[in-house]
Amino acid sequence: MKHGKNYRNSLAKVDREELLNVTDAMEKVKTLSTAKFDETVELAIRLGVDPRRAEQIVRGTLSLPAGTGKTNRVAVFAAGEAAQAARDAGADEVGAEDLVAKVAGGFLDFDVAIATPDLMGQVGGLGRVLGPRGLMPNPKTGTVTMDVAKAVTEFKGGRVEYRTDKIGNVQLRVGKVSFSRDDLVKNVRAVVDEVVRVKPASAKGRYIMSITVSSTMGPGVKVDPARVKDVEEVAVSA
Repeated sequence: MKHGKNYRNSLAKVDREELLNVTDAMEKVKTLSTAKFDETVELAIRLGVDPRRAEQIVRGTLSLPAGTGKTNRVAVFAAGEAAQAARDAGADEVGAEDLVAKVAGGFLDFDVAIATPDLMGQVGGLGRVLGPRGLMPNPKTGTVTMDVAKAVTEFKGGRVEYRTDKIGNVQLRVGKVSFSRDDLVKNVRAVVDEVVRVKPASAKGRYIMSITVSSTMGPGVKVDPARVKDVEEVAVSA
C-alpha cells in the first residue's frame, strides 16, 4: 500500500521497536495526526489464542467510559410492542419480515443489528450478508434480546462490540483524536481490562502478545502490555 507524504513524515517520528506506556502512546498518536478531519483512534490487541477453536474466540461488548465519538446507526429486527419500543429508543431502522427482505436485497446502512429471539429464525438466513461484516445478532453480545430499548440506548451511547479476527486480533475504535488524552487512556484501559476478563480458560502461555494504537491516517504506536495500568502516569497527565 502506497502512503502519502504526511504519513511517511509521521512514520519517521515513530520508533517501531519502542514500547510506550499508554499515556505517552496516546499523546504520540494525537501529535502524529495530520488529517484535516477528526480522525478515529483505533486500538489493536494481538492475543495468544487460536481463533480456529470455538472456545478460544474472544467476543463480547463493553461501554467505553468516554464513548466512541460516533453515534451508531442501529437496525432492529422486531415486531409488535418490541418494534415500537425500539423506535421510541431511537433505532434507525425497525422491522420484521420487511427489514429481513430489505437487508437481503443489499441494505446495510447500519453499524449494529439487534433482534428479538423470536425473529432469529428469519434473521439467521442473512448469515452470508451479516456474518462477514460482523453484524449478525448474537446473545453473547447482547444483540439478541427482548429488551431492545435498552440495547438500542446502549449501542447508541458508546457501547461497542469486539471479536477476535481470523488471526487472533481484537480491533476497535476507542475515540477520536479530538478527545482528551486522558479520555483516550480511560477507553484503552477499559478495553484491555475487558479482554483480560474474558480470557478463555483453554488459552495457554502469553495472552496479550502486543498492543498498538493509531489514528485513521497515522502510523501505529506500540504500547507496552505490562504498563497499560501504570498508576504513576495518571499523576503527570495534563
